[in-house]
Amino acid sequence: MRTGKRHALIVLASFCALTYAVEAAPTNGPLRRCSDNPRYFADRDGKAILLTGSHVWYNLVDMGPQDPPQPFDYTAYLDWMIRYNHNFMRMWAWEMVQWDTRGNSPNNRNEITTFYVQPHPWLRNGPGNALDGKPKFDLTRFNPQYFDRLKTRVTAARDRGIYVAIMLFEGWAMQHVEDGWKLHPFHPANNVNDVNDDVNGDGKGLEVHQLVNEKVTQIQKAYIRKVIETVNALDNVLYEISNENHPDSTAWQYAMIDYIRQCEKDMPFQHPVGMTFQYKGGANQTLFDSPADWISPNPEGGYRDNPPGGDGRKVIVSDTDHLWGIGGNEIWLWKSVTRGLNAIFMDPYDGVVLGRRFDPKFETLRRDMGLALHLSRWMNLNRCRPLGDLANTGYCLADPGKEYLVFQPSTGQPVTLKLQAGKYNVEWFAPGNGQAVAKDTMEVSGGEKTLPCPVDGAAALYLRSTELD
Repeated sequence: MRTGKRHALIVLASFCALTYAVEAAPTNGPLRRCSDNPRYFADRDGKAILLTGSHVWYNLVDMGPQDPPQPFDYTAYLDWMIRYNHNFMRMWAWEMVQWDTRGNSPNNRNEITTFYVQPHPWLRNGPGNALDGKPKFDLTRFNPQYFDRLKTRVTAARDRGIYVAIMLFEGWAMQHVEDGWKLHPFHPANNVNDVNDDVNGDGKGLEVHQLVNEKVTQIQKAYIRKVIETVNALDNVLYEISNENHPDSTAWQYAMIDYIRQCEKDMPFQHPVGMTFQYKGGANQTLFDSPADWISPNPEGGYRDNPPGGDGRKVIVSDTDHLWGIGGNEIWLWKSVTRGLNAIFMDPYDGVVLGRRFDPKFETLRRDMGLALHLSRWMNLNRCRPLGDLANTGYCLADPGKEYLVFQPSTGQPVTLKLQAGKYNVEWFAPGNGQAVAKDTMEVSGGEKTLPCPVDGAAALYLRSTELD
């Protein structure tokens, strides 16, 4: 896995009280594209919100080197997210019954590479045994444990103010885990339903995520409908079709997006649907052309180092998972936020599967996601746009004449801003401690204004019109 270079950084306004440990109010959804500013989702009251937070592979299904795997402490995970003031997670699906992590991380604890996965959406009660020696799946019978867990965990997140993108399918493993097809419920030796989606007989089974077998498609649609029926009444739900599926899955993913909309059309809530980076070889244009509400791009176009400004065509959730694997840093975060993007982190968390346990090199990134969310709640995101030409740094989120958030990635360098006439409260922030390094009030007649940077490192500058206070 690739990791980004660490730098010093930013942020937050002392105009509002900052606490690292927050008692989050319940979510206020369902989310909709913000009519004022479609770079963001808006809550039930029409207020634009920033989505940011950590996610880990086993926050829905259990994974571990034992069979069965040790249960994941989901309550502790939510407590951990709340301590960092995070408000968003991807809730991961995992289609295979086990997987091998060789080649994915240099930090596998005790060199363990085989991990078992449960529960799955379908019952395993045979007759007969699958290739892993356990009873075969019956793809017409749902597993209550899976759907009860899904509802319970999404509900618990809702009560803590966390929005959840429910992943429906997982496409990376089928392509990159050795013999992955033999570990999938849709392999003919693993189910009692005469299902086999390896249409071309190449032993990979990638057609399971294509529109080539109507029987398989109908089983998938029944599963999607069951998920929707389980969580539709919850206001913190988003959907993600599949993680890092192959490019030939495009038509299938588009069709599944449309199917979700069809299912929810007459239900109490209609939730946003997302499509994420296709790996390998996928193009961001495929995501922009999709019927999805939100997307997560690949590095193409600069999303790692110099992200393009969100233009409102889609809500963009920039995810380190699709940019580095395990990687990213606070510099990336604040470049993304000041370009009008939502930003989330693929976190190794407790290191059970990949990466180091609570890896300290990501600590500033974790904290600064919470700081960014805190500041965004203070700002009026309904009106703020990425307006890089207002600042010499190119990183500026602003409602001209009202408020400006500027990121300066260059150590100790001044910021030159084009300002409208008015009186402003001015604050500078340094590495993620939530405290202003310097603050002042200034009155300008309009035009360019250069402000020397008092921070020894990269910094953020927040200006707010005194008329707003």
